Amino acid sequence: MTYNHIETNCVQAGYEPKNGEPRVLPIIQSTTYKYDSSEEMGQLFDLEKTGYFYTRLQNPTNDAVAAKIAALEGGVAAVLTSSGQAASFYSVFNICSAGDHVVSSAAIYGGTFNLFSVTMKKLGIDFTFVSPDSDEAELNAAFRPNTKAVFAETLSNPSLTVLDIELFAKAAHAHGVPLIVDNTFPTPVNCRPFEFGADIVIHSTTKYMDGHATSVGGVVVDSGNFDWTQNDKFPGLTTPDDSYHGITYTDSFGKGAYIMKAVVQLMRDLGSIPSPHNSFLLNLGLETLFLRVPRHFENALKVAQYLEKNDKIAWINFPSLEGNKYYERAQKYMPNGTSGVVSFGVKGGRKAAERFMDSLKLAAVVTHVADCRTCVLHPASSTHRQLTDEQLVAAGVGPDLIRFSVGIENIEDILADIEQALANV
Repeated sequence: MTYNHIETNCVQAGYEPKNGEPRVLPIIQSTTYKYDSSEEMGQLFDLEKTGYFYTRLQNPTNDAVAAKIAALEGGVAAVLTSSGQAASFYSVFNICSAGDHVVSSAAIYGGTFNLFSVTMKKLGIDFTFVSPDSDEAELNAAFRPNTKAVFAETLSNPSLTVLDIELFAKAAHAHGVPLIVDNTFPTPVNCRPFEFGADIVIHSTTKYMDGHATSVGGVVVDSGNFDWTQNDKFPGLTTPDDSYHGITYTDSFGKGAYIMKAVVQLMRDLGSIPSPHNSFLLNLGLETLFLRVPRHFENALKVAQYLEKNDKIAWINFPSLEGNKYYERAQKYMPNGTSGVVSFGVKGGRKAAERFMDSLKLAAVVTHVADCRTCVLHPASSTHRQLTDEQLVAAGVGPDLIRFSVGIENIEDILADIEQALANV
């Protein structure tokens, strides 16, 4: 069952042990499941009966954690994937095919940008990238008759642009398509996209949800609010699937149609599943998510306030800092705080940035973000390395941008580390 408060759902949702069963979610480390008759097995394969028969499609541990995240986001169903990249791909590919088009914010993670602009383009799916600050007219101009979705990040990585969710949802719905948002940085603790009109939410669970840098993973969550039958744009959901004897997902599964198709069709064919053990570790992270996220934000705000006053800092971006370009929008969509990530530049440009980063002792230079340890990265030379100068500008990633992910250590130790590193610049 689900509860009224996110703190309780972090701990309790997704798994309900019966009498005599393990109190802690067990790891079902099995590829397959036994049945007494071939007839029963056949009914499972035909989707006439619910149950487990092969972990590439479903697994009890994975499903319990997916159900917990669906409860946290206020969705009707969810599916875990092997990575955040897989979640981005599945969320779009589940409703798009060759010849289709997607409108996407340009301010997205570099890996997602490459997935959309290079790999999915090879599959025949075209993307138009728009400014996250587009007005309604600019957004509407990006749509085509073959547009199937709008994609954006609620808080972009690493530019920290706060999305106007209601505006993007309004534009998407006016053209009869869903809004898909990546809510990785705020997490459902700080932002609830479904309450502002988003239809699908994805996460790289590798980040705050896991919280300890142990397990790569992703998730796709469906709000259950989008009507896939309102037009003829989504035949994969509204017309018979020949690979399942003509089943029509919207007819058979109602509000669960989108996730069911992702599981029984995309997972069946592409197999981007997490291991049950990784899902177990993810669940441990989720149990303390509501405790860690406020601490991350509290520390990050103090870091931002410190950097704002330091004369060696060229600029700083933290949406919850008063005077920030996105402050008012952040207060609307993320009133309890944005995340633990701060972006800034050091005077002296790229070389000064590298010297600062190399001088840090507590904060580690890693290709990661958003776990309990403070870490730092230079995106232009790493996660966004493949982007052109023009694409970097569109994504809000300057050559001097430092992405500083503030952990949950004592704030005095974090500030002392920053201070001694800046002394070497």
